[in-house]
Amino acid sequence: MKNLRYLPAIHELQADNRFNHIRTTKQVSKQVLTQWLQEQVEIIRNNIMNKEITDLAMNKETLTERIFDALDDRINLLLQDNLRNVINATGVILHTNLGRARLSNQAIEQIQRTASSYSTLEYSLDTGKRGSRHDLVEEHITELTGAEAAMVVNNNAAAVYLVLKAMAYEKEVIVSRGELVEVGGSFRISEIMRESQAILVDVGTTNKTHLYDYEKALTDQTALLMKVHKSNFKIIGFTDEVNTEELVDLSMSHNIPIYEDLGSGTLFDFTQQQIGAEPTVQEKVAAGIDLISFSGDKLLGGPQAGIIVGKKYWIDQLKQHQLARVLRVDKFTLAGLEGTLHAYRRGQEAIDIPTIRDMMEPLETVLQKVSTFIESVQSSGTAFSFKIMKDTSKIGGGTMPDVEIDTYVAQVRHATYSSTEVAEKLRKSHIPVIVRVRDDAVLMDFRTVSHEELDIVTEVFLQKLWEV
Repeated sequence: MKNLRYLPAIHELQADNRFNHIRTTKQVSKQVLTQWLQEQVEIIRNNIMNKEITDLAMNKETLTERIFDALDDRINLLLQDNLRNVINATGVILHTNLGRARLSNQAIEQIQRTASSYSTLEYSLDTGKRGSRHDLVEEHITELTGAEAAMVVNNNAAAVYLVLKAMAYEKEVIVSRGELVEVGGSFRISEIMRESQAILVDVGTTNKTHLYDYEKALTDQTALLMKVHKSNFKIIGFTDEVNTEELVDLSMSHNIPIYEDLGSGTLFDFTQQQIGAEPTVQEKVAAGIDLISFSGDKLLGGPQAGIIVGKKYWIDQLKQHQLARVLRVDKFTLAGLEGTLHAYRRGQEAIDIPTIRDMMEPLETVLQKVSTFIESVQSSGTAFSFKIMKDTSKIGGGTMPDVEIDTYVAQVRHATYSSTEVAEKLRKSHIPVIVRVRDDAVLMDFRTVSHEELDIVTEVFLQKLWEV
């Protein structure tokens, strides 16, 4: 392999101006950069030996050029963040794969302040002694929901697990068969029940469960009545289920606590805006349920969290359980949650919280964003063709599966590239734009593209990556 003799030595590469330029611009130590350089030289060596590099004009200069080009590509890949910002042009407001709820400005600012300083995470300014992180948001939550007490864990799945483990360990929990749901990530009520070592007693049938089904299942081993809100699917037709009020009466008459997993959970009454039929947490508390859990990063519009509200007697038991420490949230989640709850306490949730704001954004405002985008791109004479179409947006996040919100989309086609190629180029842009593909065209829903993101999307469409 005579070409191997052209491979430059590591010390020669270190003496090259490009080596120091990379060190300075990429802010990488000499030791680390040398290690990466050695890796690239070894790759080139193997390529020559495997005859994957057979250039007739091979010399030390061309090999050095190739090594530094490969090194630069490698460094850009290594230093690129894996958790990156993207533009969500899918129209799915709570897109689970794209991080669900975007936080309000106040929540973001509160997280930034907390991150940059020491804080009162577990310190009482009144007493000068250790405090409880449970206290930081409990008053906000109880005031907004009407519950006696509240606590926060790291997500709603954790909340379900904690309730079952703390209240029904090796005891029976009665659940309607029609409510044995599976949510994202193959999380099943039946499986989490098994993990918590509570004993599942399913009653009724898939489509019909009656009050007498619960009554017949009661034994001296029954620890909990459980109701699971079917937030990610609907059963229609010949159906019947026991409502919350009937179950509360049954629980009180037999002195057995009742727990409802609301899944998404909302403090905002979307039914007043003719959006869906989701019950509010406040309604469930007022109905007399002992414990209710719901997510923080879905309809609430906050960070990922599992919020548990209910009777103080039961919440205190949960706080004292050993799992409470295992499942507790960190200071950033609490800061983001408190910032989110402040918007509700001020009555500004429809203005300040992106999830609610996006769901309620007027149709004409969405149309204005689509039109502005198309005009900006077309004015530059690109190879794209656009058509404005009416369509529907989805709520997402396993929430309100039957709800579609009217929207406007930009139907995008390119003179050379197919719709899948266009979608891939958008996805792999320096700021990724995630879109839908339908009927051999790209669809961009601007309900989930903010006004601040319009210029960014326009810039992506004007990049050189579209040159054929």
